Amino acid sequence: MQDAVPGDYRPIVASQPHFERTIRSEISFAGIGLHSGAPVQMRLIPAPAGSGIVFRRTDLDNFEIPATGRNVAKVSYATSLMRQGVLISTTEHLLSALIGYGVDNVIVELDNLELPILDGSALAYVQAFQQTGLKQQRRRREYIRILKEVEVREGTKFIGVYPGHGYQIDYMIDFPAPIGRETFTGDLAAGAYADLIAPARTFGFKEDEAMLRDMGLIRGASGDCAIIVAGGEVQTGPLRFPDEFVRHKVLDLIGDLALAGRRIQGRVVAERAGHAMHTALVSRLMRDRSAWELAHVYDEEPAMEHHAPLQFAAAHA
Repeated sequence: MQDAVPGDYRPIVASQPHFERTIRSEISFAGIGLHSGAPVQMRLIPAPAGSGIVFRRTDLDNFEIPATGRNVAKVSYATSLMRQGVLISTTEHLLSALIGYGVDNVIVELDNLELPILDGSALAYVQAFQQTGLKQQRRRREYIRILKEVEVREGTKFIGVYPGHGYQIDYMIDFPAPIGRETFTGDLAAGAYADLIAPARTFGFKEDEAMLRDMGLIRGASGDCAIIVAGGEVQTGPLRFPDEFVRHKVLDLIGDLALAGRRIQGRVVAERAGHAMHTALVSRLMRDRSAWELAHVYDEEPAMEHHAPLQFAAAHA
């Protein structure tokens, strides 16, 4: 197998061992944090096989925090990591892009506590990966193959993971107008992440702004980095997809489940869930060692190789 070249994204669809990948060269980003409003410089650095995704605070003597479930900090409006009192905040969009595009090993250096929000999606990350290209490494990639169901419930909120082929995701959200009820069903293994998930932006309701700012949140929020809904209407149109809201929830889910340390092989079902429930599922799954096994081969139905490249199907209600 040859290395991937810039712009060459080969989806993980064949039933054979695959090898880990990292980025070919360093990539830099700059911006402000969504919640802190603080300026931040961030650099992605190629990492050796077996390294995983590791965050490094250059402003704190290069203190490192691996992106794993054991380092999940308080989770509400963003997914944060903490180790020995050092915090890395709003990691979900970058983690989603890395897992979604197939980057296994990378060091993420930043000089502040929160990642840049950029345009509120994972699009800039994917475009950078496409331009820079990925390098195949010698270590075989491991997947978390789900063996039995693991579920988390909280009132009307629900998330569960089940045995299945590929990385299937079924997500339903239900918000006040104009969002309403949206559902999205797809298979991440089909290779459609870059086109159908990465561009979906985060969103919020104008009516919640004062409350969230009083909580010390969304200090960096604006129409440049989020879809803003007010008075029952979208104020920052046009939408990139008719169902962009649920697609962004899928983006968040992929990023949060990346904290399991590897790509999942199975089916994830979520209803009205969010960061707290996503990461609760990771914790519960990691604790139940009988619920999964590590696999080098991505187990898929043979017919998958004959499907069209884009396997996602969306429904908007």
